[in-house]
Amino acid sequence: MRSQRMKHALVVTTAAAAALLFSGCGGSSTQAQSATSPPSPSATETSQPPATSATAPESSAAAAPSTAKGGPQLCKAASLTGTTDATGGGAAGSIYMQLILTNSGTEPCLLKGFAGVSLTAGADGEPIGAAATRDDSGPVTDVTLAPGKAGTATLRYTQAANYPDCTKTPAAGFRVYPPNDTASLFIPQQLDACTNTEINLLTIGAFQPK
Repeated sequence: MRSQRMKHALVVTTAAAAALLFSGCGGSSTQAQSATSPPSPSATETSQPPATSATAPESSAAAAPSTAKGGPQLCKAASLTGTTDATGGGAAGSIYMQLILTNSGTEPCLLKGFAGVSLTAGADGEPIGAAATRDDSGPVTDVTLAPGKAGTATLRYTQAANYPDCTKTPAAGFRVYPPNDTASLFIPQQLDACTNTEINLLTIGAFQPK
């Protein structure tokens, strides 16, 4: 009788131990899963871009116009008037004069470099002989002309009579092309020209402030 009770107690103890062991293994498995598997982000969180990414290109584009602004445009013949001043005198058969271009427009403009100058038979006439050669002895500088202001360049005219081979013809004045312009203006002045294109009667310097 006592032996049967001991066997019964042993069976109960073994079963209880197995149940406890089983429950302990299941609990540790649940804890490990919760510790190593963080919740996945929702579809809304993964698809929405950062708040600042859409505004950066707009701010840089808005700044572009302020950096693209430049200075005055080049002076054009249509907004210039021209004259010459020969009070500077002459030497050795040459006349030195100032070619003066005045801004007759309403906006500032820029003169820089050398004008194209030639003698012509009239305001609508073709150039006579060779165009002026450049005198590079002076500096090339920016000359900004406010409305009503002028820039000057030294223009040298050599007397046609100095050249025995010159085929002389009367000229009515100068045709002047402002620097980097394809249009011209006419300045009346009675002079002798040479039709020979190999004879250079004119020399022009770079524009300077008046």
